Amino acid sequence: MRVRGVTAGLSPPGVLFALLGLAAIFTPFLTLAANRIVAGEGRALWSVAAPQVTGPGIALMLLGLALGLPAARPYLRIAGAALGLAGLVWLLIAGASFLLTEAGEYARVSPAAGFWFLLVVFALMMADALSALSPGPAARAGILGLVIALVAALLWSGALSDLSIAQEFASRKDAFYTASLRHLGLAFGSLLAAAVIGLPLGVMCHRNAALRGALLPVLSFLQTIPSLAMFGIMIPVLSWLSGIIPGARAIGIAGIGFAPAFLALTLYSLLPVVANVLAGLRSAPASALEAARGMGMTWRQRLARVELPLGLPVVLAGLRIVLVQNIGLAVIAGLIGGGGYGTFVFQGLNQTAGDLILLGALPTVALALVSAIAMDILVELTTPRTEREE
Repeated sequence: MRVRGVTAGLSPPGVLFALLGLAAIFTPFLTLAANRIVAGEGRALWSVAAPQVTGPGIALMLLGLALGLPAARPYLRIAGAALGLAGLVWLLIAGASFLLTEAGEYARVSPAAGFWFLLVVFALMMADALSALSPGPAARAGILGLVIALVAALLWSGALSDLSIAQEFASRKDAFYTASLRHLGLAFGSLLAAAVIGLPLGVMCHRNAALRGALLPVLSFLQTIPSLAMFGIMIPVLSWLSGIIPGARAIGIAGIGFAPAFLALTLYSLLPVVANVLAGLRSAPASALEAARGMGMTWRQRLARVELPLGLPVVLAGLRIVLVQNIGLAVIAGLIGGGGYGTFVFQGLNQTAGDLILLGALPTVALALVSAIAMDILVELTTPRTEREE
């Protein structure tokens, strides 16, 4: 790792994080509700448990905010963010258990605005410090793996089982695993389909100006259609196909369900894939292409040995855009029976159950973040070292 351009004194982002963190401490930290549907009562950070419990947690967070202030100490800011997150989790676990002790049988405890603000503050502090250190791809992959392992261990330990969202998960465990597989199938399956279709189209557009001029406006038009409208358009189209093609319904082609959502996501994905393949192939230096021609390479050999390898980072950047986009759009599939995490989001909206909404929203956000970081690492690994160091 190398530290990029740090100066002595206070870190401006660190000062901002400290001010935001101090403000967040005075907002409700947990919400106690009589049941899963009614609005709860916000509890301040210092009142969620006994003083001997809240004291150490608050002290850890204040220390973490203080350690984030020095500009020339990114490792110190990482330690501060880690201490702050540890105090945050400690208060979340202890507070949920304490508030439920004398509450009714159906009482629920949920994180309130203060918790989410503090979580974002410490996460951004960690990200700012890592940006200053500028870790390489291997180090970033290791950090990502460590964070995933720590979060998985926390969830697996059952320490958060008193929270309302954990109780929502416990009552829908099998449905959650099914929704997870369906969401992954929609997001990654449509990415694969778009890559299989879009890569050859991008190559053909690179070589054929007429095709490029005709195809790109059509793909751009598809991007302008709102996602819900696109899903709606797929319903009558696939209903018609399932009626005229023997056996179509038996293999899952129907007006509602997985098929229309998958097809809509694939259509949305084509423009970023085709455009980035085209941009990647165009990024090959003219000198490299002239050298390849001088060696007697055919256009297919130039494509396979020069243009595609040099344009691979741009192509992968397009796939990254598609993947993150589709992870988010797959939530809408819940409205047409496509499954995925959107099922819980829309069920929660119908029942005014906020924690059921979070059961679908939080894994969607986490999956999008992890996928984006993993794809960024892959893009950097395929970028020539000289370009990375510029």
